Amino acid sequence: MDQASGLQRMLSAMVDRPAPATPTPTAHQASSLLSAAPASRRHCRAIAVAGGKGGVGKSTVAVNLGMSLSIAGHDVMLLDADMGLANVDVMLGLTPSRHIGHLLDGHCTLEELLLPAPRGLQVVPAGSGARRLAQLDNGEHAAIIRAFDELARPPEYLLVDTAAGLSDNVTMFAAATSEVILVVCDEPASLTDAYGLTKVLSRDFGVRRIRMVANMVRNEGDARALHQKLARVSDRFLDVVIDFSGWVPHDERLRQAIRRQSAVVDLWPSSHSALAFKKLAATVDRWADPECAGLDRIAFFGDRTAPARGMPR
Repeated sequence: MDQASGLQRMLSAMVDRPAPATPTPTAHQASSLLSAAPASRRHCRAIAVAGGKGGVGKSTVAVNLGMSLSIAGHDVMLLDADMGLANVDVMLGLTPSRHIGHLLDGHCTLEELLLPAPRGLQVVPAGSGARRLAQLDNGEHAAIIRAFDELARPPEYLLVDTAAGLSDNVTMFAAATSEVILVVCDEPASLTDAYGLTKVLSRDFGVRRIRMVANMVRNEGDARALHQKLARVSDRFLDVVIDFSGWVPHDERLRQAIRRQSAVVDLWPSSHSALAFKKLAATVDRWADPECAGLDRIAFFGDRTAPARGMPR
């Protein structure tokens, strides 16, 4: 985990450093926006949506949760952090002309990269089929984070749709956010991989709480039974709390919405799955602010750094 430790030290330095007298290249790109920034920046809650295993509906949850929060009147930004195999833009029928790679190369600012989606949701697209983006180094991770750090007006919610697996792309983004939503379905491989991701985030990054969402289940009873399976083994072997945060039912309307490249909460707002996503959004909106809310930074940049340095949480 040398790469992970190196990036965490960078994140800590970003949180603690004073504003530079001479703008960095990224700051220079956003200088016109920064000059108009208000004296008091509002707090942004950063939430990673992860799953461990592919195919559990993680991106579907991220898209519909983000749009549900937007429909409820919140300013929401969705970062597609599956850097090499991005699909959020495809799921919403968007056609980006730029992606994160262009930001890293200095060809555009983060503001210029934003894609407007239905209901006010804003999407930060990653690249698809770009091997380089799937193998970002410490400096490139830090450059992405710095771009969000320098937003003149951060969103109320930053959702981060992580990739599948346990790569540094996944763990870096998940460990840096203030909350982690773990999407699990009722399959042995999903439970095994969810536990594996929980183990890495807990033991290597000091994550002490994970919010579980059961996806593609028949009813709440099945959802809670799934939660108990994961929580039982985590309670026994890991120093982490897994909270049950909601469930999404099997729903043909959701499948149809995916085929039509739309969010079900936008296309069929009264469907069973759409109502479940709206309930999840209401639950998320009631979560207490993280401990780092007082920082004049988006929570994305420093919340998980203290445990990694051996400091008390």
